[in-house]
Amino acid sequence: MRVEQISVFLENKAGRLAEVTRVLSEAGVNIRALSLADTSDFGILRLIVNDNEKAKEALKANGFTVGKTDVVAVEVEDRPGGLHKILDILRRAGINVEYMYAFVQQSGNNAVIIFRFDNLDEAVRVLTENGVTVINGSRVYSM
Repeated sequence: MRVEQISVFLENKAGRLAEVTRVLSEAGVNIRALSLADTSDFGILRLIVNDNEKAKEALKANGFTVGKTDVVAVEVEDRPGGLHKILDILRRAGINVEYMYAFVQQSGNNAVIIFRFDNLDEAVRVLTENGVTVINGSRVYSM
């Protein structure tokens, strides 16, 4: 039920993000979802891609520092209160959301959101026990 996310550490300067997308484009890697967080000195680009190994190899070969993190993809009802329902389940179970971001594509009538939890296995257990659809990595990479 885990999805592998790659993180790229970037200097906070003009053109660095374009360099990442150039490298991935030339390697034939498709970006499925992304999130960019920054400070005054650096940024962390979090990516879900269709081919993690190819992406990591290409980025490292071009001098980028790349890390790997496991995250969870969850179907969320695409209606008012849909996200609240998921977050309330997690709140009641005492599970902290470290960060989250939206996925590019919908799954049926649901949106897809990527979550990073402080306790990933417990979060997956609680969500599935409460009828929430957690999407496996192979399905996410091919969406």
